[in-house]
Amino acid sequence: MIKFIDEYRDPQLIARAAAQIREITPERNINLMEVCGGHTITIFKYGLKKLLPDNINLISGPGCPVCVTDTEFIDRAIALAKMPNVIVTTFGDMVRVPGSRGSLQSTKAEGADVRTCYSPMEVLEIATGNPEKEVVFIGIGFETTAPTTAAAIQTAKARSIGNFSVLATHKTMPMAMKTLLDAGEITLHGFICPGHVTTITGPEIYQFIADEYKIPCVVAGFEPLDMLEAIFMLVKQIAENQAQVENQYRRAVKPGGNRKALEIMMEVFAPCDSTWRGLGNIPDSGLRIRDRYHDWDATKKFQVDIIPSRQNPACICGAIMRGVRVPPDCRLFGKVCTPENPQGACMVSAEGACATYFVYGERL
Repeated sequence: MIKFIDEYRDPQLIARAAAQIREITPERNINLMEVCGGHTITIFKYGLKKLLPDNINLISGPGCPVCVTDTEFIDRAIALAKMPNVIVTTFGDMVRVPGSRGSLQSTKAEGADVRTCYSPMEVLEIATGNPEKEVVFIGIGFETTAPTTAAAIQTAKARSIGNFSVLATHKTMPMAMKTLLDAGEITLHGFICPGHVTTITGPEIYQFIADEYKIPCVVAGFEPLDMLEAIFMLVKQIAENQAQVENQYRRAVKPGGNRKALEIMMEVFAPCDSTWRGLGNIPDSGLRIRDRYHDWDATKKFQVDIIPSRQNPACICGAIMRGVRVPPDCRLFGKVCTPENPQGACMVSAEGACATYFVYGERL
């Protein structure tokens, strides 16, 4: 049994795992999609594509929470930041995501009070330390981060912190995967499912994909050997015409997930429709703050007017997250658009496909 992280990166074990994949790979094209930006980083950082048979195609999906946040939401956050006596707080990557006319970072440069944080609990302390200000936390992310936002809202209510609120756009993964399959733009033969998300939810959330679409799903960890084992498990199912949900990341992901985190999340949030960059409005793919917590819902507390959003027409971030294009297809990639000067959301976050290609992949 592997116990230490260096074993998951052992070149001999990695070479052996790659050889095992080659031994069982059928002689036909196999398209596997990873729906986690962390997995994309692992694939490129360790050169895993070069170890696999040429007919196995790894496709990056909508696995970066910063990337899938739509432009209108960014514009709304910017409008809040421009209001008097408002402090807007967010995770570091979000400040650089382009809206229609600037970003939170450029808004901060113009004088707005925009602060980065590591946790929404940290924002509660900002609120208690600034009782004369309204403090808004920009709540983004998948099921991984939603419980911590929910816990902060619960704590704010328990401690009667009335000047704290959340502008939430948390999203959930299963319906986005379903939307990709229903769109039919690409043929997928298997999903490499996100480890962090599934630590919270449990692997059962993907069962409908195996049952209804007959497409195998394997939850994977984030080390190179994790990824290769997950790919082996998927290829084995495909070769045997099986469609099951398997869990490679057993050291972290358990059946049923983290029940306490799920209870907190669903106490505060309710399912809702949500707009995803590149995928449009997806039913039941988001989380809204329940009415019992409306005093901490920034959409209820503030009324802001925003101009209809517009995006850089040359940016193909949406198509990249749908898996129909790759970053080098974009004429901005590596030229106008770089991590230091991002023109689209996929180049902002370290988990964005464009940023990963730029740092680890081949550039035009």
